[in-house]
Amino acid sequence: MSVARALPVFSIAFAVIYVASVQYNLAVVTYHPQLAAWGLLVEAPRQGPAMYWYGWLITSAVGAGAIAALSLALPAHAVERASAVLVWLVPIVMIGVIAYIIRGYFLR
Repeated sequence: MSVARALPVFSIAFAVIYVASVQYNLAVVTYHPQLAAWGLLVEAPRQGPAMYWYGWLITSAVGAGAIAALSLALPAHAVERASAVLVWLVPIVMIGVIAYIIRGYFLR
């Protein structure tokens, strides 16, 4: 059981969970910069815009950490073989997915 074996799994899971968090707004916390206030889960903007990015990062990190911890229970050969390809492929695909999600900002 090596922690280094779980890091590629963490990277893959983080990218996938981050895209899902952005698309479905699965933020654990919301920051209101004009009020300098934090809120639990997703909150509507109070005074000025609300920032969900910090919540998306926390959601992704906790979810990816849990999946990486579970991957330590799998046989080492299976994890290393799958992560050798996916550790490069998944983030590149997720960049394309994020670009597709935010395409409206560039096509106005």
